[in-house]
Amino acid sequence: MCGIFCSVSCREPISPSPTLQELLQQRGPDAIGDLVVQVPGKHHDAPINQHIKFYSSVLSLRGDNTVRQPHKGQHHPKSTLCWNGEAWEISGQRPDGNDTQLISDLLRTALAGKIADDTGSRAEAVSCIATEVANTLSTVAGPYAFVAYDHELGVLCFGRDFLGRRSLLTRFTEYGDFLLSSVSDSPESRGWSEVEADGVYCVDLQRTADGALTDDETRLGRYPLIRIPYRFTDDGPSENHSSVIPRLSLNKHIPSSWETLRSSAAPVSRLHELLQASVSLRILNIPDHPGLHDAPVDEHAAARLAILFSGGLDCTVLARLAHDILPTSESIDLLNVAFQNPRIHKSTESGQDSQTAYELCPDRITGRAAHAELQRVCPDRHWRFIAINIPYDETMQHRQRVINLMQPHNTEMDLSISYALYFAARGIGSLTSAEQTATKPYTTAARVLLSGLGADEIFGGYQRHTTAYNRLGFPGLLDELELDVARLGKRNLGRDDRVISHWGREVRFPFLDEKVVMWALRAPVVEKCGFGEEKEGEARVEEAGSEDDAASQGLTPEKKVLRCLAWRLGMRGVAREKKRAIQFGARTAKMEKGRTKGTELLS
Repeated sequence: MCGIFCSVSCREPISPSPTLQELLQQRGPDAIGDLVVQVPGKHHDAPINQHIKFYSSVLSLRGDNTVRQPHKGQHHPKSTLCWNGEAWEISGQRPDGNDTQLISDLLRTALAGKIADDTGSRAEAVSCIATEVANTLSTVAGPYAFVAYDHELGVLCFGRDFLGRRSLLTRFTEYGDFLLSSVSDSPESRGWSEVEADGVYCVDLQRTADGALTDDETRLGRYPLIRIPYRFTDDGPSENHSSVIPRLSLNKHIPSSWETLRSSAAPVSRLHELLQASVSLRILNIPDHPGLHDAPVDEHAAARLAILFSGGLDCTVLARLAHDILPTSESIDLLNVAFQNPRIHKSTESGQDSQTAYELCPDRITGRAAHAELQRVCPDRHWRFIAINIPYDETMQHRQRVINLMQPHNTEMDLSISYALYFAARGIGSLTSAEQTATKPYTTAARVLLSGLGADEIFGGYQRHTTAYNRLGFPGLLDELELDVARLGKRNLGRDDRVISHWGREVRFPFLDEKVVMWALRAPVVEKCGFGEEKEGEARVEEAGSEDDAASQGLTPEKKVLRCLAWRLGMRGVAREKKRAIQFGARTAKMEKGRTKGTELLS
């Protein structure tokens, strides 16, 4: 995880504001670096006296050594890279150690020799550069945002992965300068917007946008800008590139008959295999860090891994899978957040009453139950349940900071969701003694967090999916799922990244792994959901092969393939758990005004 800042100016180098520097440093406490580059004016249309300012922070989570940024290529010192990402695989191969140098070399190869001497063909050459960079990054599986500059070519490229799992914002000034940053410094400056997660953007710093633009170019401040989409896996064979990015299109075929989903079904086995691989990539080989063993609170080792844990289906399945992957000597922290909401908790006269209010929070109830089930099913693992209780006064003390972090998102729903993620990721709570007689303060040492985000969109877990099926059957359900799939890259992952990473921790999303998403998009709807299993007369259900199979057939239809997987893994109570939105489970919704709508803008 890293914090990225880059500015391009024709006046003087523009540094991040003090507020922005502080926010960037919060994201990456292991290393801070900056660099100023003078842009050569080789082209007759190039602006004069151009300056690029890079500023980066690093949270080191890959390899044995911290690789400082901005990164100058070892073999190509005139190239600069700011990389906020995790390359889990490149062309199907797992890179060893830190991937920053490897990505730098790949991008330099993509850029090399692509500018022609003929000035009239420069726009076409920059388009060729963008295409090569987009094709190269299409081979990278994992979340990322990046800014890359080649000094010899005078071209700056930037972008986010196809799902937007890492934040990158842009803003241009009244002078035509532009800035790129992982986080904004609002309210000190306005005008930040999120870079779309739809490909690679290239800026030609050797030209201005005052002259004629080609049909493919738009403007970014005073500069021409071109966008090239990523290459998808179904574009056919390629001699030089092997894309890992699935096209976000849904299989809408409705089978005339199908088998009822149960724990032994083939789709459940396939999902188990894919998720096991996805979780393994994200939790194995998490490195030590200086604070890991500073303050042990019990006889067990400090945890490298923590899970954003509501006790719901998605996060608990991830916890259960993590148990099968990590050595049992490693503890796992479960971060469970509950809020004092004045609409619900009118007043509390004693500490005991206050504690009871938190324990009655819906996510606390399901969290405790899921924790107990994990302890029963996996008794040789030390699970720490971290109860994070947030009084209303404390929520209000952090209100403006949360609003600043989530910008440019600015609605009541954004705020209520961000509150929950912000305080959960902070990881400050309490542990209950084994005798259930006392609690003691505890702060997780984990720098890697797992989140179950994405499961509802790709497996049909929202109430509106049920409503769509009840109204219009499978066509209505598929239309609703298609909307979710189409906007996966436009959802709120950039916002979530800004809020969570403020605490120097990195969130990882196993359900949004490229291979998991690809399978979920291509699988028929009846292999993901259980809608229509009993109502459709043409469905022919085979006899269940076991008592477990028979019981798992009765699970509710939303995300049924995942429920069957939970059942197979022994998590029977979790398999039956209903979906609940985070803002209602943690009770952050409508904390200040009871009659607001989620879409209402903050005042």
